[in-house]
Amino acid sequence: MQDAVNQAEVLIVGGGIVGLGLAALLGEAGVEVSLIDAGPAPASTDLKSTAAQRPDLRVSALNPISQRLLQTLGAWSCMETQRVTPYYAMQVWDSQGSGEIHFSADQAGVPVLGHIVENIVTQQALAARLEQLPTVTTHYSAKVVALEEAPRGRRLRLENGEQLDAPLVVAADGARSPLRDLAGIDVDSRDTGHAALVTTVRVARGHGGVARQVFLSGGPLAFLPVDVAGRDDHCSIVWSTSPADAERLASLTPTALAGELEQAFEVRLGAVEVVDRAVSLPLVQRHAKEYVRDGFALIGDAAHSIHPLAGQGVNLGLMDAAVLAEELLSARTRGARLGDPRILNRYARRRRGDNAGMLALMDGFRLLFGSTHPALVLARNLGLGGVDRLTPLKRLLMHQAIGERGRLPASCS
Repeated sequence: MQDAVNQAEVLIVGGGIVGLGLAALLGEAGVEVSLIDAGPAPASTDLKSTAAQRPDLRVSALNPISQRLLQTLGAWSCMETQRVTPYYAMQVWDSQGSGEIHFSADQAGVPVLGHIVENIVTQQALAARLEQLPTVTTHYSAKVVALEEAPRGRRLRLENGEQLDAPLVVAADGARSPLRDLAGIDVDSRDTGHAALVTTVRVARGHGGVARQVFLSGGPLAFLPVDVAGRDDHCSIVWSTSPADAERLASLTPTALAGELEQAFEVRLGAVEVVDRAVSLPLVQRHAKEYVRDGFALIGDAAHSIHPLAGQGVNLGLMDAAVLAEELLSARTRGARLGDPRILNRYARRRRGDNAGMLALMDGFRLLFGSTHPALVLARNLGLGGVDRLTPLKRLLMHQAIGERGRLPASCS
């Protein structure tokens, strides 16, 4: 007897922020969605009741467009009961000179430039929203072992023997996407020559809601503000440096690492105390050669992974989800097959250019600020100082930082 096959309109593989966001967008409109993830369901944790605990290592800088999307989905109010940290200004400088740029939300004409949010907070809020949507089913601790053609479009076979069919399968399973490999889609991959050291620190001087980043000879070091128990004395650290140096830093004692952070950051926030483990993560920039095929689409890091220099990765992924949802919902109203390449190609055309532009921009910044050539050091210092004095150019960079180049699709507003 042949095993039963579960049916849906869309299968989403990957239970991170982007996959959950797409499932919520489609589920809100009554689309039958099955979300599959190899890991366990996001644990429900009340950070408010344990406010003294250290923040999670994985954070994202969510811009105002992503915030509006999460508000539309009913997730933001849940996130606010946990832990979200608004930042009202950004400060960027070069350690090898006097170049510096500073801009604020007031200058940009917005209430905030963005929010630093632990990934688990966003995931929990979106997962809770999915539980309220009757057309969405979730399959956690479920590993996909095969992607096949099927009469209705595509079929996924899971390790537990379960089979799921849908006209469309969406891969949202991360930068090393196993599903992308099963689909046979190649990526352009570029080793950035960097690894990211990630940890959490307590600082003597409050961060004051300012995101700070210094460009060092080895790469940028960011102190991202995190409020804990109403205090502004924590920062999430992302230090991009050579893989060897990242490994060295990760092996240091907390006291020794704190000393290195203080010195590298020019003691701008006073004494530093490392309050969590330090982890070194390789940084590889990837861009899929194809975003879509018949009955198949890539979103988020499965389509493009970016250097964390500007903190735009999750924002780009949520825009992928919003645009794909808009195209699918429009097609559904017309009675079109959701896996039709013509529909999926519209999504790909709308997103590939913006994503490629951000990848190129970040690569350019990495090369410019990673150089110790005296001429380039002088040029970037003059550039930072000049930008800080030139209002039109500064405003352009501010709008880039808050995501104003993007536009939340009408169906998601």
